[in-house]
Amino acid sequence: MNIQNKKALITGGGSGIGFSIAKTFTEGGAHVILVGRNEEKLKSAVGSLKNAEYIVADVSSDADVKLLVETVKFDHGGIDILINNAGVSFYVPAVFSEEFKEKTKQEMDINFHAVVNLINQFLPDLRDRGDAAIVNVASVLAYVPSIYAVTYSASKAALHSYSQSLRLHLEREDADVKVFEVFPPLVDTEMTAGLDTPKIAPEVIAKDLIKALLGDNFSVRSGVTEDMYRALLASPENALAIMNSN
Repeated sequence: MNIQNKKALITGGGSGIGFSIAKTFTEGGAHVILVGRNEEKLKSAVGSLKNAEYIVADVSSDADVKLLVETVKFDHGGIDILINNAGVSFYVPAVFSEEFKEKTKQEMDINFHAVVNLINQFLPDLRDRGDAAIVNVASVLAYVPSIYAVTYSASKAALHSYSQSLRLHLEREDADVKVFEVFPPLVDTEMTAGLDTPKIAPEVIAKDLIKALLGDNFSVRSGVTEDMYRALLASPENALAIMNSN
């Protein structure tokens, strides 16, 4: 699909991957609406972009999502592309104490339940728009989990499974809404700031996403994600060992 003159809503758009996607989209002729909880970040992001607006909202809040959907529909004329990028990770181990209980709930709520809710709230309007798209930002860990981030891995695996089902469902009902998935490896963002390991720039993810949209390539596997995916196809056991070799 062509993004020129399309309107895209990007959750977690104030920084990191979300901001890089917003920048790349606006440079390609799209209009973007950035969504996030931190208004200062959103203001700063919008101030450095053209054809950009922002809405403050917590995507894990039902009340915020209801107001967000209404605001987008009635004040912004709807959207053509929904990009679910907002996410959290607390690097919870496989065996964890009571202190991690709330963190695991937040990961599942924001990384999975909130995305499903947002999609279902926006889907009727996306169907009506025609030539629309949903982009779900998952992770390489959706393919192969890390023992250091088990519930994050599980939340992204759940999102991957849901995305596949949603794509098939929409194809079978001939809805003109495409479902794309992005599987980043470690990206140089605030979320990974404390990790001393190779990372790729968020701009790489954004550029790869644009190419995928233009070519209707529904799976975006940047950097080492492609290598890990091929390793998974060859041997799930070996892929798991590689992912958790350190």
